[in-house]
Amino acid sequence: MALTIEIDHAKTRARAAAAVGRPVVPQSVKGPIRRIKWGVLLLTLSIYYVTPFIRWHRGPNAPDQAVLLDFANGRLYAFFVEIWPQDLYLLTGLMVLSASILVLANALAGRLWCGFACPQTVWTDLFLLVERLIEGDRRQRLKNIGAPLTPKRTAQIAAKHAAWLLISFATGGTLIFYFTDAPGLLRSFASGDVSFNALTWIVVFAATTYGLAGFARDQVCTFMCPWPRLQGAIWDPEAYTVNYRDYRGEQRMSAKKAAAVRFEGKPAGDCVDCGQCVTVCPIGIDIREGPNFACINCGLCVDACDGVMKKLGRPRGLIDYESWNNIERARRSERPVNRLVRPKTIGLTAACVAMAAAIAIGLETKATATLSVQHDRDPVAVRLSDGSLRNAYTLKLLNKSAGSHIYSLTVSGFDAKLVIVGGRSESSILVGPETSATLRVTLTANADGQGEVVFTAQDETGAALSVMDRFLDR
Repeated sequence: MALTIEIDHAKTRARAAAAVGRPVVPQSVKGPIRRIKWGVLLLTLSIYYVTPFIRWHRGPNAPDQAVLLDFANGRLYAFFVEIWPQDLYLLTGLMVLSASILVLANALAGRLWCGFACPQTVWTDLFLLVERLIEGDRRQRLKNIGAPLTPKRTAQIAAKHAAWLLISFATGGTLIFYFTDAPGLLRSFASGDVSFNALTWIVVFAATTYGLAGFARDQVCTFMCPWPRLQGAIWDPEAYTVNYRDYRGEQRMSAKKAAAVRFEGKPAGDCVDCGQCVTVCPIGIDIREGPNFACINCGLCVDACDGVMKKLGRPRGLIDYESWNNIERARRSERPVNRLVRPKTIGLTAACVAMAAAIAIGLETKATATLSVQHDRDPVAVRLSDGSLRNAYTLKLLNKSAGSHIYSLTVSGFDAKLVIVGGRSESSILVGPETSATLRVTLTANADGQGEVVFTAQDETGAALSVMDRFLDR
């Protein structure tokens, strides 16, 4: 059976709400999934706000902040990981791995990331919590829309936006902490000695948080984020997503009418058309209309529906995390099949493990120093007055460690004499911590010919760096 993920009713609902000037106002709900979401919210916010203040000892001359994006010096620090511009391939690998894990999660449980841990979802939940505490739940907030302003209502609006702004500035300020020494910047805030550049970025990030979590909300998840647009290409009917068991819920009718119909021996659906699944949805969609690209798989409609079923004395799970193929199997009176482990998920898991292993090996074997060489091109070779040939090179030694090293420079592979330009009588080079040294060298051969030359720089510990180039005669 071919299935098209529905988007029209999401757009229709959004247009209808916009036509009357009414935003999506979700109702609060209680249940196990909501409790999990609260737990994820507390965990993610704690990680976000606390991480910049975690210390990590890296030795002398190195920052002690565990996570630091030091763009000014071209360094990215994350606990024991240190990324230099030359190591951006590792960062690229981490991004590819993250995308692969996201695709794997989608193959297992749809937009699970979107519904539980996405920053837009987390901060929107936090803003909604503040809104409910100050203005009341959905019914009261709907009454407030378009109602005349009273002193009480004005105070509520002012308190809500003040709380939102406080959260937004805390969010923007914390984000800045990831780019500089957090305790130092915090002391600058306390003393009022903050740079204009830092204040500008805090205002930008605070305004972004305030606008997206306070006002855009469902529009971000439905229209601004690219991830739902990919669902048509990567949606998997075997993934455990939020679905409505229509074979059990239809035909919809009130509980009283359903009891009368069943008394007559006729079938009646469990769905009483209470609309609770719609009122609690943060996106404002009706999951009973079928799979929807806008559904973030948060499961709040599951809690709402289970609560209604419990009150009516009916089995839970009318709306539940279930694969679409199992919905179709149940329509045919077949047993459900759990296919979380299948070739697609096995392949994605293997790919993720392989990439993680490759990145781990790359981090473990990442060099703490590099040597590069560039052959002079104009001219390539110079004939000296005594008939010998000379080639010139520019060598660059980069020391990425936190301590100084003394490197001894040698050349092999071709019979030529090495001379460091600048009057140096010895071939030892001192390179300070996290710095580089550039030097020009010449190779002089008494006889014509050309071949491979190997430059080697060895430090006092015996660790050696080698790079190959060519000695040319013309």
